[in-house]
Amino acid sequence: MRSGRLTIRARLTLSYAGLVTGCGAVLITLVYLYMRYVPSYRIAPAQELLPEDYQPTGPAGRAQPVDAIQITSAEDFLSNLLTASAVALVVLAVLGGTVGWLVAGRIIRPLAAINAAANRASTGTLDHRIGLDGPADEIHDLAGTFDRMLASLERSFAAHRRFAANASHELRTPLATTKTMIDVALADPDADRADLRRLAERVGEVNRASVETVDALLDLAAADSGTAARAPVDLTDLVHGVVIALADEAVDGGIDLTVEGPPVAALGDPVLLRQAVTNLVRNGIRHNVPAGHVTVRVSADADRACVTVTNSGPVVPQESLDALTEPFVRGAGRASTRGSGHGLGLAIVAAVTTAHEGTLALHPNPEGGLTVHLDLPGAGDQRVISAAAPPR
Repeated sequence: MRSGRLTIRARLTLSYAGLVTGCGAVLITLVYLYMRYVPSYRIAPAQELLPEDYQPTGPAGRAQPVDAIQITSAEDFLSNLLTASAVALVVLAVLGGTVGWLVAGRIIRPLAAINAAANRASTGTLDHRIGLDGPADEIHDLAGTFDRMLASLERSFAAHRRFAANASHELRTPLATTKTMIDVALADPDADRADLRRLAERVGEVNRASVETVDALLDLAAADSGTAARAPVDLTDLVHGVVIALADEAVDGGIDLTVEGPPVAALGDPVLLRQAVTNLVRNGIRHNVPAGHVTVRVSADADRACVTVTNSGPVVPQESLDALTEPFVRGAGRASTRGSGHGLGLAIVAAVTTAHEGTLALHPNPEGGLTVHLDLPGAGDQRVISAAAPPR
């Protein structure tokens, strides 16, 4: 049964005691064999074993007892050797067990700290760290790994809490807006058919925005669900298809949209890659300035494929870059711009990048806007499939 197994401290103690006892037994055996089969001593007569000042007669003419051990044969010598060795072996076993118990306790003490931190983390508290001091051994490395895991979990849970709060706000706001518009219309006794039609149009617009938000959440869940399917994709063809699909929106916003780069093949899921590139280009169009520009560049480097989207726009603070890839986080001016998006674009791109084992890098331009690098695994010389299907 598992409950009957020894603890790690008891096992270490037995190991130390067994090692010391085993070494002692081997040493005693060697000494015994040497003394028995390679004799270098002489068995003296009993008279030669008496002390020099020994008086042969006592007060009554009787022999005085001698306190020394009388050894008159090799068998007596070996018997006394074995007795003394057995006593010494017992002492070594007890001493080895005691020292082993103390040393084992010192060794496993950091494990107790790690266990306490794990128990505390199991209750949902992730703001503590072990902070183990000492030499850089295996236990120190384990404690450091555990601390990094706690820090990563704390960041992940904090991001999920922000996501839940932001998602609740994003989905509650259109519902509250719709309710307010309906209440105002019902409270107006003079509302005619034209007023009701305008109300229906406004409710439809709010509902469309809600549907887009829910669709984006589903896209985020799909991109974040695991590893993407891998197939060679014509990345340049995919980018050209996205640019053509968004050309009308760029013209309406007065944005100069261009694409450049040689034929490049990437390894990934064409649907997810199209979604990521679409979000990058759409962000560059929507979060821009009048008469601005968006440049999409496709390139290859060794076994990697890269899509770089550079756009003009408002100046983005360096400290806000990390937050832009979180769900529902908007950059400068996004919250106040009607139809500027739902704040999930870069979060979806980040999820797609992770699913493809790629990298996503954001750099603010000094004159305003962003430069985003989407780095993906290259397809090499593999035969690519067409990615010219219309975006979802």
